[in-house]
Parts: sequence; C-alpha cells; structure tokens
Amino acid sequence: MTITYEYEGALYVNLTNRCNCACEFCLRQGQAQGSIYTEDSLWLDREPSREEALDSFLSRDVCSYREIVFCGYGEPTYRLDDLLWLVDQLKERFGAALPPVRINTNGHASLINGRDVCSELHGRIDTLSISLNASNAADYVALCHPVQGEAAWQAMLDFARESAAHVPHVVMTIVDKDKTPEEIKTCRQIAEELGVTLRVRSFIDS
Repeated sequence: MTITYEYEGALYVNLTNRCNCACEFCLRQGQAQGSIYTEDSLWLDREPSREEALDSFLSRDVCSYREIVFCGYGEPTYRLDDLLWLVDQLKERFGAALPPVRINTNGHASLINGRDVCSELHGRIDTLSISLNASNAADYVALCHPVQGEAAWQAMLDFARESAAHVPHVVMTIVDKDKTPEEIKTCRQIAEELGVTLRVRSFIDS
C-alpha cells in the first residue's frame, strides 16, 4: 500500500480513493498510461489509518522535501480530520523545519464534511490548489460530474473565497484543453473576484 510517494522533490500523501467527481480529464481515468498517477500501487485496497500514515511520514527524511502535498487518487478532504491531525503531528515534531503543506483539492471540503472547514486550515495549510476547471456552473457539471450537481460549483467558489482568509496561498486551476481565450479570461476574473490567483495547467494526454 503506497501512502507517501515522491514526485519532483515533493512528498505526496495518498489517503483515499474516494472522490465525488469523475472529471473527464482526470488521470485516474487511465488517460495517461505510464504516469505516476496511474500506477496500480496508488490504488488503495483500504484507507490507511492516521497512525499508518504518520509512520509512513516518519520513515522518510521529511524535512528534506520542498513541499508536502496531500494528493492521491481521491479527494483528500474526505479525510480532512485525519489530514489535519497528521499536519499537527508533523508540526509538533519538526516545527519550523517542516516543509510547506499543500492540499490539491476539488474545493468541496465543506460540502463533503457538512460544515465550514476553512478556519480549521488556519496555521496548518500553506497552499490550497483548487480545481476550478470551467467558467460557469453548467460547463463545470458537464466536465467534472460532481454527485452534488450544480451545488458543487457554488460550494467550490465559496470554499475558495473563505479559505483565502486562512491560507496564505490559494490557487485555482484550469486545464487548457478546449478552453477558448474568452473562457480563460472569465476564469481569471472569477479567481480575482474571489481574492485568489489562477493557474492554467497543460492537458496531459496519453
């Protein structure tokens, strides 16, 4: 079972396969065979306990990495309580030497957990990378297929806006495939209105 893994100098953390979206472009769909994200070892037969995840961290030279990133095959905020517990444990052990902590997320943490979780990120998470992916709710649903439908779009926007008050770096991302310049401009305006930044990611094909 692969809980932590290295990628481009960062330590990634794989806590769950669960996700409420089925994005058309997602690497978990097997669209980039041979990618680190499609290795069978990243599929979890079961979710590791928080203690197992901590042991996986402590088996590595944690402070040697440029960043710690919660990102696996699933949406990491399904395990938000355990994720934050892990961050607390690492901060207690390593203090200021701990690398910055990032969560790669679809922005549905509050929706998934049934409460506003943004304040819980304060002092724990350094960067949020939130998948915006579209310039409007209808296109978002068609591309990402969230089980909550269009409610997931607004929940994601609300999460981005509110988390900006608690997390130093909040970035929203889109994939450039099939995006017009007008759509990218609209996405940039959305991010600016929310008080966050936009990053345009390149599509990775097989």
